[in-house]
Amino acid sequence: MNAPEGPGPSHVAPSVADPLDRTRFPVDEWRLVETRFDGSDLGTTESLFSVGNGYLGLRGNYSESRDAYQDGTFINGFHETWPISHAEEAYGFARIGQTIVNVPDPKVIRLYVDDEPLQVSVADLIEYERALDFRDGVLSRELLWRTPGGKRVSVRSTRMVPLEQRHLAVLTFEVTLLDQHASLAISSQLVNRQDEEVEQPTPEAELAGAAAGGGADPRKAEAFDRRVLLPRLHGADPETARIKLGYRTVQSGMTVGVVADHALETTSSYSMSVHSEDDLAKVIYRIAAEPGVPVRLTKTVAFHTAQTVPPRELIDRCERTLDRTREEGIARQYAAQRAWLDDFWSRADVEVPGQPALQQAIRWNLFAVLQASARAEGQGIAAKGVSGSGYGGHYFWDTEIYVMPFLTYTMPWAARNALRFRYSLLGNARHRARELSQKGALFPWRTINGHEASAYYAAGTAQYHIDADIAYALSQYVGATGDEEFLAREAVDIFVETARLWADLGFWRDESRRTFHIHGVTGPDEYTTVVNDNLYTNVLARFNLRRAARAVWELQRDDPDAYEALVRRTGLSVEEPDEWAEAAQAMSIPFDEFLGIHPQDAHFLEREMWDLENTPLEKRPLLLHYHPLVIYRFQVLKQADVVLALYLQGEEFTAEQKKADFDYYDPITTGDSTLSAVMQSVMAAEVGYHELALRYFMSALFVDLADRHNNTADGVHVASTGGVWSALVSGFGGFRDIGSAAGDQQWQIDPRLPDGWESLTYRVTLHGTRVRVTVRPTELELAVEHGTDPVPLCVRGEVVKLAPGAPVVLPLEHQGPRLEGEPPYPAGIQRADGTVISAIIPTGD
Repeated sequence: MNAPEGPGPSHVAPSVADPLDRTRFPVDEWRLVETRFDGSDLGTTESLFSVGNGYLGLRGNYSESRDAYQDGTFINGFHETWPISHAEEAYGFARIGQTIVNVPDPKVIRLYVDDEPLQVSVADLIEYERALDFRDGVLSRELLWRTPGGKRVSVRSTRMVPLEQRHLAVLTFEVTLLDQHASLAISSQLVNRQDEEVEQPTPEAELAGAAAGGGADPRKAEAFDRRVLLPRLHGADPETARIKLGYRTVQSGMTVGVVADHALETTSSYSMSVHSEDDLAKVIYRIAAEPGVPVRLTKTVAFHTAQTVPPRELIDRCERTLDRTREEGIARQYAAQRAWLDDFWSRADVEVPGQPALQQAIRWNLFAVLQASARAEGQGIAAKGVSGSGYGGHYFWDTEIYVMPFLTYTMPWAARNALRFRYSLLGNARHRARELSQKGALFPWRTINGHEASAYYAAGTAQYHIDADIAYALSQYVGATGDEEFLAREAVDIFVETARLWADLGFWRDESRRTFHIHGVTGPDEYTTVVNDNLYTNVLARFNLRRAARAVWELQRDDPDAYEALVRRTGLSVEEPDEWAEAAQAMSIPFDEFLGIHPQDAHFLEREMWDLENTPLEKRPLLLHYHPLVIYRFQVLKQADVVLALYLQGEEFTAEQKKADFDYYDPITTGDSTLSAVMQSVMAAEVGYHELALRYFMSALFVDLADRHNNTADGVHVASTGGVWSALVSGFGGFRDIGSAAGDQQWQIDPRLPDGWESLTYRVTLHGTRVRVTVRPTELELAVEHGTDPVPLCVRGEVVKLAPGAPVVLPLEHQGPRLEGEPPYPAGIQRADGTVISAIIPTGD
């Protein structure tokens, strides 16, 4: 992403100690539990306890809506646009910004006992527990409140966003007086948060904002100083307790409708009133409550959004959703949710027996990926999912490299949906390539609607590697699923247009041999921008070119009709695949023979090093404290770049090269991006730094749970949560897919189990067959859990034909090389010309 991720760890990863306060967040392998209220980190816990399904997300705000960092309800892709103002204009700059909109909030259910409001931050709470259950997807809360008048009141609430019905949310709120009768009032509301007047924040919210960084932060969504949602209708039915709001955004023209149904169950007498206006609709119940008699409110809410459909029609859709839900019954929604998640965990669970704290964190991370992606049909997967407004709700390359492997091997239909979304943007990507004077297609670096929204081109638009990232994810998906129909009918167009981009962007140079170069691009490391022959870009572009050529040749051979259709759609010439293969074969891959490493780009080693070892922590992340030009002059990395290429294209590098590159780059990587630790963990494990691999894994595992980058308040770091799966499965579990560009794809396993772990179990689905892999210190167990087809796996050079009903146990002589410590800081070494690479902290003093 093109903004700092916050003050991450130094180049030395944190310890493996559990970073959570277990008196507040006790260990529970299947739930995230909080046992006391703490107003100092409201934003963080709102993100951690959010519930969503990829389409709709409800932040973990309190129902009473009086203590909040951000009262947030988000719908994937529902956004407002605004003109980007550049201080100095230039041709081709991004023109239209896009920002996710906070849609009407359905979470508000306020309680009054004898006219005294429940406000968690000041209430006398005898008991408190809040829990997010990963098995049923329900957020629950239980309070025992002593009112100012001394009455004890039990309050229980739940919140669920179904995975089966993606337009629905189900909330319950139950109140029971324990010892005395009282007058209760319950106000259930729909509130337009996006355009409500700014209220003075509570002290707790101010503290949460300070903890999240305060001040100007480029990771946050853009704020609007005007109205965003134009009211189009509102209503409240006094007979059915159904309330509704409908809006249209001012600039993007998108529309949203929300309708809420209510059902109150109690034997106590009560009355009901309803009210609606432009930005507020509510149902108010007044109950003469008796002790021991529960008062239970069930609130079902439906959301529908569209590009241009009138809000009135969306309201009709919402009402149909609620009518169907009423007919089916609420019990069915909970049962369907549990069944959906039972199936999910049977495919996606990663088990680490004997490590309950890690197990809890692992499952929270996997559940977070699920909530960001499961029902994202027709949209991308945002950097914060639907848990917050960070990064404006934009989609980045995070999806393809960090999230897609998890989806491809556990939820392939969700991976297909994500790729089809990219395919839907192909027309815009072609147009963007023309704007930048290139052939083919250039996908936007950050976007919601398909248009480039990156205002800072050096660390944004210049990251052309997004084309190859998408092609990589597409190839991985087709290889894992065998979905050749999708490839032939649609996805092959992505291969063709991205290959055209690389063939046109690069150029030939005759030196000692004829080589192909790509200049003026930025790799994943955003502390080094607009460079020549970035290694990651060139290595992934080479893959892209080879894979595109192979796809076209195979289509021409195996499906002539589909090939002719491709030619008609794209104007493909018969010579183009040959040109792509030639460019790939001659791709310039920088390598310094003297140092024995791959330079990150053609001139990277000419720079001096940033002295990270002596940089004060208060000066981190660097991009918040130093002008970009200062950072760009040094050898210093925001996140893994060469090391990421070693992982994605491991078959292109020798074991010696991988270790040499890791040794050089790991100490000069700041970890200022949450995208870094997972990949550093994978490669540290492979080359042998087993302790360092575990420390990086722990850093990634608790990125959000421990708010390591001080911006979890703005939403969950979805890429990091997806990367946790890769660190477990590809890093410690040793699972890799290689060779897909050339057509000799293999699934390989070469595990690296951490010391002290009794075992690691994960599942991958290969061509419809689910394989369970269990790594133990001295053996590897393979078994087919679901499916009928045999699967070939290569375990440390030995091909194993795994068949249903025939588990295989293989002895493991070792867990790979074991290197103690970590790579030394490389400053002070000599370059080939005899000069010494020095370490400097620019101060201006």
